[in-house]
Amino acid sequence: MSVVEAILWVFSWLAFAYFAVYGLCQIALTLVAWKRLAAGRHARTFSPLDEIYSSPFTPPVSILLPAYNEEAGVVGSVHSLLDLRYPRHEVIVVNDGSTDRTIEVLREAFELVPVREALRTRIPTAPVRGAFVSRTHPNLWVLDKENGGKADALNAGINASAHAHFCAIDADAVLEQDSLLRIIVPFVDDPELVVAAGGIVRVVNGAVIESGRMVDFRLPRGHIARFQILEYFRAFLIGRLGFDSINAVLIISGAFGLFKRELVEAVGGYEHGTVGEDAELVARLQRYLRHGGERFRIRFIPNPVCWTEAPSDVKTLSRQRRRWQRGLGETLWRHRSQIFNPRAGAFGLFTLPYFLFFELLGAVIEALGIPVVLVAWLIGALSVTFFVLFLAVSVLLAVVISISALLLEEYADRRYERGPDMARLVVYAVAESVGYTQMTAYFRCMGFVDLLRRRHDWGAMTRRGLEQAPEVPLPEPHARA
Repeated sequence: MSVVEAILWVFSWLAFAYFAVYGLCQIALTLVAWKRLAAGRHARTFSPLDEIYSSPFTPPVSILLPAYNEEAGVVGSVHSLLDLRYPRHEVIVVNDGSTDRTIEVLREAFELVPVREALRTRIPTAPVRGAFVSRTHPNLWVLDKENGGKADALNAGINASAHAHFCAIDADAVLEQDSLLRIIVPFVDDPELVVAAGGIVRVVNGAVIESGRMVDFRLPRGHIARFQILEYFRAFLIGRLGFDSINAVLIISGAFGLFKRELVEAVGGYEHGTVGEDAELVARLQRYLRHGGERFRIRFIPNPVCWTEAPSDVKTLSRQRRRWQRGLGETLWRHRSQIFNPRAGAFGLFTLPYFLFFELLGAVIEALGIPVVLVAWLIGALSVTFFVLFLAVSVLLAVVISISALLLEEYADRRYERGPDMARLVVYAVAESVGYTQMTAYFRCMGFVDLLRRRHDWGAMTRRGLEQAPEVPLPEPHARA
């Protein structure tokens, strides 16, 4: 066996072991998710949302909406937040030095007037240039500040918030009307134990949004967005439910997360210098509470829904995945002392190693695994049996897990009620492993390179805006279910 053949042989077996262990982890997480969703579906029958809404003891919430060049969709997002079914909440939009018309469209849509507002300064931020309140919605506040990045904008919102709990929302996101009520449930059930919670994020592409509300939902037309629906199902319905079961959640999505303000202030707010500020904050909270010997819960709740616009073209998808990978790497590096640290509990012994090996370093194996094994087989370095077994492990397991995620979605919420929609998603689950998975793995590899090069820019994200005509013509009224 030549040196080249030996290298190919070693890498092939390494790739096989990687996909096998990864598949076993995914199967275990899927089984946990089924159990959790079954229990949650039963509990939801007795969910006291009406009692929480009418109770004077339901904690008020400050909703923080950082906005940088979000003129396309910020008005729709604000409308959806103002219309949430919740007894008492305020919406704080933080314009982070936008260079487009974000502040102007907000002023026109909500009749903003300047006010003198005393802000806390416990968390340092870039200078705030002005504060505004809406004439039409007294619970809407807008801060206009110099650009400091998303973390800085969120910190400014925390300083301005009036309530003990804050909810961080992306400017390109829309919450369902009862999402805030649902995500507050664990805080109401155990106010001393629960310190943070995240809801599920779903792809809004293809839906019709009017005045911040979804009036019709269907699959997007583009292939890129449809593949991402499957990715979101796997990440939330399988991954985060599994990590929640051992109180070892790493990521509360920046698109939708609820926190105790006092605790976030105690750890210094959102961290500057990283594009993964959402995961980094949760990792810091995990470390702070575990090392302090505190009893706590950081929850993932699968039924509060946030709809967000996913990239619809390859260029924008590439920027997003490279940024996500870089943010993950930055978080793991900052908290490297917690990896395999018994003091960090399940978070350090399972969650962080999982993200290190399967999400960060695993991108290289995913991008090169099948091509390298194919070359090794073609030059005779591997047997046909090994090649077939490798494909079965790497491809068939991926298909099974994706279809399992679809079944979990159908079992949990039945959002895709049309039979053809589910059939199309099954086809995409099969096709995903041939091309799309390798493409996103390549983007993640480039994100790892960006991390090594210490790249710090956010990267431009092209937005269509949420208030769009449907991608697929709506049915006639008499044809609707």
